[in-house]
Amino acid sequence: MRIDIFLKNARIIKRRTVAKEACEAGRVSINDKVVKPGDQVSVGDIIEIRFGQSRPRFRVKELIENSNKDNAEKMVEAL
Repeated sequence: MRIDIFLKNARIIKRRTVAKEACEAGRVSINDKVVKPGDQVSVGDIIEIRFGQSRPRFRVKELIENSNKDNAEKMVEAL
């Protein structure tokens, strides 16, 4: 699954366009590697997002194509 779609489906970032812009600005990394919006994410990957001084990290637990609010919580684990 693309990282920009994953961030939206997991409800880490509210909109896909915002997730895409964050990736293009170099603020999103998977396993300590800066990624582009089209890069793939898989189960077990560690995602880090840089929001100003904050750097939340998440572990991917599950990939769900069409997630709802309840499924979004199953997709990631905060570190």
